[in-house]
Amino acid sequence: MSLCKHCVSGVTHEGTPEGKIEIINGVESYIATPTGDYPKDKVLLFLTDIFGIPLDNNRLLADAFARNGYRTVIPDYLNGDSIPVEAMEKGEFDIKAWFPNHTQAQTRPTLDKAIAGLKEQGVKEFLAVGYCYGARYAFDLAFENIVKVVVVNHPSLLQNPADLEKYLAESKAPLLINSCETDSQFPPDFQAKADEILKDKFAPGYKRVYWAGVTHGFSVRGDMSNPTIKAAKEGAFKAAVEWFGEHA
Repeated sequence: MSLCKHCVSGVTHEGTPEGKIEIINGVESYIATPTGDYPKDKVLLFLTDIFGIPLDNNRLLADAFARNGYRTVIPDYLNGDSIPVEAMEKGEFDIKAWFPNHTQAQTRPTLDKAIAGLKEQGVKEFLAVGYCYGARYAFDLAFENIVKVVVVNHPSLLQNPADLEKYLAESKAPLLINSCETDSQFPPDFQAKADEILKDKFAPGYKRVYWAGVTHGFSVRGDMSNPTIKAAKEGAFKAAVEWFGEHA
């Protein structure tokens, strides 16, 4: 498995994160909490790209989900070793050297600890939104039916067609995929295969939204000064909120 050049590049978005850092069962986590009434036994797991909690873009998106009524938690499953934001802005990083220490063997136990800690707090239902690298974990949680509803954005590290076939066979979580035009991780043939395997066949619900004129990473690290990218980023977020609203 590998990641692409668009996985390690992007633009930092403007805004001041409003959530707070908490330790959940030993795992540092960013918590974005709705200001109004919300279901205390439900959490949206925000599964980040390789830039993790330190990237404001991730925290700002979590805040946006909270404004839509979902207590949103970003667990640091990268174990304090996310890729520096400065590397994203330069678009240069030795991902091949970083990745061997951030496989599922090192990261999934941390995610499981956070989930266990949230359950101890009384959480009974989990939703998941995964960006790039995080989509791998959203799929894995769906395979185990730990999460009730899933949204993935320009997913990375999935296997075609094995993961799609496994999703159909084992998951019960309605799935929305925000896909895009230029994406070596989830290219046109993979997108078409997803539709072939899941569309009208996956009973819980499947939808894929295609965003033209944008590249992998657009929904979290895209350049907001570009109207096409801005519209796609905002549209992907709106589609996610609507999917959760329909199925959660």
